[in-house]
Amino acid sequence: MRSTVLLIAAHPDDEVFGAGGTLARHVDDGDGVHLAFVAEGESSRPEQASGVAPRKDAARAAAATLGCAAPVFFGLADQRLDTLPLLDIIRRIEALVAEIGPSVIYTHHPGDLNADHRLVAHAALTACRPLPGSVVRAIYAFEVPSSTEWSPGGAATQFSPARFVDISRTMQRKMEALRCYDAEMRPFPHPRSYEAVQALATWRGACAGLAAAEAFVVLREVADAQSLSR
Repeated sequence: MRSTVLLIAAHPDDEVFGAGGTLARHVDDGDGVHLAFVAEGESSRPEQASGVAPRKDAARAAAATLGCAAPVFFGLADQRLDTLPLLDIIRRIEALVAEIGPSVIYTHHPGDLNADHRLVAHAALTACRPLPGSVVRAIYAFEVPSSTEWSPGGAATQFSPARFVDISRTMQRKMEALRCYDAEMRPFPHPRSYEAVQALATWRGACAGLAAAEAFVVLREVADAQSLSR
């Protein structure tokens, strides 16, 4: 059965870093894949205040490379989500979930160092709370280099994945999509270098006996009777 997938990210580029290969696999499997970006990712940088439009263009190009639907941009201020009532963000996500009807949600890990990431994770979990009749059956948290691994540490914030998706066949498309965000990349050994992204995929793959993988924390997963009987 084909699924509808929604990835809810704080900034354009988070989707490729965290789940680009997995999104490409969903597309290959015939799933409908949608992307939503809560913040614009640029206005906190005075030297790049005019970069909002190019960042949107990069997100559209990356989505097309992966085969996803055209992204939805909430356009909220970068690194200022903590100045807004959380309810405002939750309601925007609730409306999108009601419109799209996704069964699978991908979002940030709640322990990320980046404050926008943490707030988006909280808002997504709240918007997709398991009320009777909810169509959301699974919520997975991805990792974003230079944020997830830089969290303060401790059991409450540690990224401890239990789900590994084989992206051996889609790794090249992930890297092609990442090149749409070349302005966001940094020289090695920065975590946001092409070499580090490839190394992370290799390591996550090795953790599960695969050539390349993306790792996820399972925030919620509901198995119905039909899926258990297979």
